[in-house]
Amino acid sequence: MGLVYADIELISTEDLSLAYRGFLTQDGVRKKKVRALVDTGSYMLSINEHIRKQLDLRKLDSHEVELADGSLQMVDIVGPVDIRFKNRSTTCRAVVFPNDVEVLLGAIPMEDMDVLVDPKQEQLIVNPANPYIARKSMK
Repeated sequence: MGLVYADIELISTEDLSLAYRGFLTQDGVRKKKVRALVDTGSYMLSINEHIRKQLDLRKLDSHEVELADGSLQMVDIVGPVDIRFKNRSTTCRAVVFPNDVEVLLGAIPMEDMDVLVDPKQEQLIVNPANPYIARKSMK
């Protein structure tokens, strides 16, 4: 299986709240369409500093993360950010990496949206068992 990418939209959750309350127009809501690497080995959504600034996501915390090569790095955690993919959405925090690294869509937001990686077609898909609404296990 090769690399799997998905076209997702990232939206400032705080802007959505302001628009809902009438303090911001829908046109004023900051959002960005990106092509994200689907990474089931990654835990969270990872974005770069440029996207953080475009969406004006505030720093919530700092964490130490382990990278794929085993090295450790301190990163900012920002949010909240809404993720939209086809007929699915979730709200989460994001890890911010410097420079222009590509966006990674991790396992937690994918689980919350009830989407799957189709290895044969090398694409992210809405769970065919639940095509109209995400199902969540509460066991």
